[in-house]
Amino acid sequence: MSRVGKYPITLLQGVTAEVKNDLIAVKGKLGALSAPIPAEIDVAVKDGKVVVSKKHDTMSARVLWGTMRSIINGMVKGVSEGFKKTLLLEGVGFRASMQGKDLVMQLGFSHEVRVTPPEGITIKVEKPTQVSVSGTNKQQVGQIAAEIRDLKKPEPYKGKGIHYEGEHIRRKEGKKK
Repeated sequence: MSRVGKYPITLLQGVTAEVKNDLIAVKGKLGALSAPIPAEIDVAVKDGKVVVSKKHDTMSARVLWGTMRSIINGMVKGVSEGFKKTLLLEGVGFRASMQGKDLVMQLGFSHEVRVTPPEGITIKVEKPTQVSVSGTNKQQVGQIAAEIRDLKKPEPYKGKGIHYEGEHIRRKEGKKK
């Protein structure tokens, strides 16, 4: 069984954490994030470290213990370094560009596809076939990247579509004569 929750989270330089009522707020150079604390969990900030503990030894408390520790760790990393996902477009005529804040992509459809990022998320087109999604909230960055990828999932025969950088697409052999 994993014991992720027992390890304290070290606050990086320039990052502060504060617990008020049932809410933890983390502030850093890239912004501020907050998350609710479940009733079964205790969170304390001591000597530049965040310590997460269980109030009772129940099954739900054990599950939330490690989860809450991971969420807080992600918040600390997000406000200090940020998160980034890179997507690659593969296919003839597949390209992306920015129009204002909107991402505009040609993906082989009869129309162009527009994606408007929510507040706190930055989308950049580094090359016409490379899009990066970045922000402080790990869940939001992953969600927006997944939504962009779902617009044209990579297919297994030619590998055309949108995929993450470093993702391996299992290729299938085509029909044989």
